[in-house]
Amino acid sequence: MPPTPAPPSPVPCVNLRLMNNFFRVDGDTIRLEIKAVPGASKTELAGVKDGRLRIRLAAVPEDGKANAEMLNFLSKALGCPKRDLRLVSGEKSRLKVVAIPVECRARMEGIGGLF
Repeated sequence: MPPTPAPPSPVPCVNLRLMNNFFRVDGDTIRLEIKAVPGASKTELAGVKDGRLRIRLAAVPEDGKANAEMLNFLSKALGCPKRDLRLVSGEKSRLKVVAIPVECRARMEGIGGLF
């Protein structure tokens, strides 16, 4: 019998089980390896490439606007409070690492893949 499809998500889906090389569990946190692509027409997932989750951001990379947009997008997509997400590295780089609580992993896998 085929698996039951996940409920629709407000954001696009990418299958986490097939592309799990962009995150690692580190104790009580999950570290997401991200490549941010600022200046897009809208904020959205753009797949996985070179072991990093690509996120297009509808914000410019100045004064932390793109970082704020990325954390806001991840917060909504994962259903985790923004205060629980932490930018570990890459404040002024396109290559970033974001730490999220391990409790969010169930949400990542429970919505039909990733986000």
